[in-house]
Amino acid sequence: MNKNSGKKLFVISGSSGVGKGTVLKEFLKRNPSFMLSISCTTRNPREGEIDGVNYFFLTREEFKKCIDENKFLEWAEFAGNYYGTKKKYINQCLEEGKDIILEIETKGALQVKKQMPEAVLIFIAPPSLETLEARLRGRHTEDEATIQKRLSEVKAELELAKQYDYRVINDSLQTAVEELEKIITGEQ
Repeated sequence: MNKNSGKKLFVISGSSGVGKGTVLKEFLKRNPSFMLSISCTTRNPREGEIDGVNYFFLTREEFKKCIDENKFLEWAEFAGNYYGTKKKYINQCLEEGKDIILEIETKGALQVKKQMPEAVLIFIAPPSLETLEARLRGRHTEDEATIQKRLSEVKAELELAKQYDYRVINDSLQTAVEELEKIITGEQ
């Protein structure tokens, strides 16, 4: 990373149903100089997705070669596909003076922190497990077993989140976005 650029990588994570996507979308609307990192994946593009815009689409062989050559800041396998963030891409963005945000799950965020200790990890947390459970149930998109599985995962994520630099409670969208802005401004 070019230390003179003054730019940092901000890594945002949060449990399913916590509203991290909504917080991030509002933050980006209010702070258009920031860009979202583009991840690599081995899954097939969905209709309307563009290589280099939504994802960098790689074959499994290309992805595995990148793993072998230690080209990823973080990577994981999920639902039979690989996902990851290339070091070169992040470093290039920072060297070009771009403010960059990477939205990934907690284990990946901790992988990033090991390789890039200057990265700033921010966890978007629910006000309580009860509130999160109500939000998940309010979606009416998942069965009871899936909800229970998600709640179990949340407890594990909240434990990992103790290793993050910051925690933002998403009780109110406006307050959460303002808190995120304060953290990022303070870190810059």
